[in-house]
Amino acid sequence: MALHLRDRLDAIPLSLLTLCARVFPAAVFWQSGQTKVEGWHVTDGAVALFREEYRLPLVDPWLAAHLAAFAEHAFPVLLVLGLASRLSAAALLGMTLVIEVLVYPDAWPTHGVWATCFLMVIARGPGILSIDALIARRYRHLRGWPAGR
Repeated sequence: MALHLRDRLDAIPLSLLTLCARVFPAAVFWQSGQTKVEGWHVTDGAVALFREEYRLPLVDPWLAAHLAAFAEHAFPVLLVLGLASRLSAAALLGMTLVIEVLVYPDAWPTHGVWATCFLMVIARGPGILSIDALIARRYRHLRGWPAGR
C-alpha cells in the first residue's frame, strides 16, 4: 500500500508543481505592488515606507519605491504567464533576499518558502504550462534544444 501511494505521488507532473511555484509567490508580490500605487503613480505613502521603515542602504527611497512597484508588477505577470520565467524568478529571488537580509530578517520562514519556489523555477524551468515552453517547442529544432519539462 505504501509503495502504491508513493507511485501515485511520483506521478504528480513536475509542470503542475512548477505552475504552483510560479503562481502563488507571484500573487504575493503582485499584491504588495498594488499597495504601492494609485493608478499609474507610486504613492507618497510607498515612498515614505521606504524612507522610514525599509531604509535600504545606498538607494534613494523615491527610486527604491518606484523600482519595487515596477518589479512587483512586471515580474509576477511574466512569471504567471511563464515568459522569461527563469529571469523573473531570479529577479523576485533577489528581491526576496533583499527583504530578508535588510528589511525583515525575522520573516525567514516565509521568505524561505518564496525562495524555494523561485529556485525550483530557476533550476527546473517553468514547465510545459508556459509561454517559454511554447517558444522552446517552436524553436528547439533550430538549435537542438531539448523538449520542455
